[in-house]
Amino acid sequence: MPSEAPIFQRLQAGVTTTSAEETRTLAAAFAAELPPAATLALHGDLGVGKTTFVQGLARGLGINEAVTSPTFNIFTLHRGRTNLLHLDAYRLGSAREVEDLLLSDFMIPPWCLAVEWPDKVAAWLPAGTLHLDLGITPDERHTLRLRT
Repeated sequence: MPSEAPIFQRLQAGVTTTSAEETRTLAAAFAAELPPAATLALHGDLGVGKTTFVQGLARGLGINEAVTSPTFNIFTLHRGRTNLLHLDAYRLGSAREVEDLLLSDFMIPPWCLAVEWPDKVAAWLPAGTLHLDLGITPDERHTLRLRT
């Protein structure tokens, strides 16, 4: 699909990037088209570029601070033109932990919510969540596909 096609169509068809910067640029363009209170579930194994994609989202949302994986903090709130809540559910072991940490309160956004490892919190994701599958090819190119 040509690069002039709307970003949602390109991602639905599937996109391959060859660098982290290309992934961030794609994510920034995607952020510009997101509704203000979007929830994005980022699916994929370790090392496929989920945090890199969130870095691009942040750039596209007007956030100028550094974005890193919140694995040990579980979540980080980044402030910009649109605030971004970056949730990494990797370390959550049970639904009970989501409740104990009051994370379910963060699943209803007045912000853009990006969730890494969304299967761990699937029951709390709001209707309308956008699901993005990220992968990596043997030659280390990154693949991104928005589920419809």
